[in-house]
Amino acid sequence: MKLRFIFFALLLSLTAAKQKPSAPSAYDVGEWFKFRIHYGVVNAGYATLELKEATRNNKKVFYAVGHGFTSGMSRFFFKVDDHYQSQFDKETTKPYQYLRKIDEGGYTKNQEGFFNQDKNTVLVKDYKNKTEKTFNVTENVQDIVSSFYYLRNHPKIDKMEVGESISMDMFFDDEIYKFKLKYIGRETLRTKFGKVKTMIFRPIVQSGRVFKEQESLTVWISDDENKIPLRIKASLAVGSLKADLEAFKGLKNPFMIIKEKNNE
Repeated sequence: MKLRFIFFALLLSLTAAKQKPSAPSAYDVGEWFKFRIHYGVVNAGYATLELKEATRNNKKVFYAVGHGFTSGMSRFFFKVDDHYQSQFDKETTKPYQYLRKIDEGGYTKNQEGFFNQDKNTVLVKDYKNKTEKTFNVTENVQDIVSSFYYLRNHPKIDKMEVGESISMDMFFDDEIYKFKLKYIGRETLRTKFGKVKTMIFRPIVQSGRVFKEQESLTVWISDDENKIPLRIKASLAVGSLKADLEAFKGLKNPFMIIKEKNNE
């Protein structure tokens, strides 16, 4: 089983969530998530995602940092140590720069991309192979990390009917990935933090090499102003993946937990 796809599946799943053309209402600097990842019954590892602030050309921008890694026996059999970064505009969420540095069982990649929003291009520097190449991209393209924040503020999310989808362009692995998000419905989910009202989405993915079918990924998002991912499930070509929110801090809005009646 090529476990190097597990953390890509997680990042892909995390892009379900609310985008307004003005300043975001769902997140802010200081937000931090930690996810526990299970491969079947095995605790495979963890993933974290933190939103910081950086300065580009005397302008404050969002700076997101993601880290995925195996732990315990999983690390002994298959070591994964992935780092993702993205700098993007605070109002439009358009990306300026991304970093992808991964080590997955000997498969390594070390790339940095620089977006030119005026020319609709991205310069990709491959530090491993010592190459540079410029790609033409669409006007509103996102990188894989900025997509997570872009969709968390999308104006259509709260108005979607069951079966409706949202589409967007994502630049990943030197090409534009046509990302599509399908709304499934609502459900009250029991989490380690308590019972939470959620919205359910299915990112549409390519079937065959990794996933059993196009709709193999399911993600549960908090049905509040934060729109944070609480649970992710994926049916892989071999086995299954599950990720649950383990810890968080720095939410911009109150985390809405359903208070249960005391039966005593």
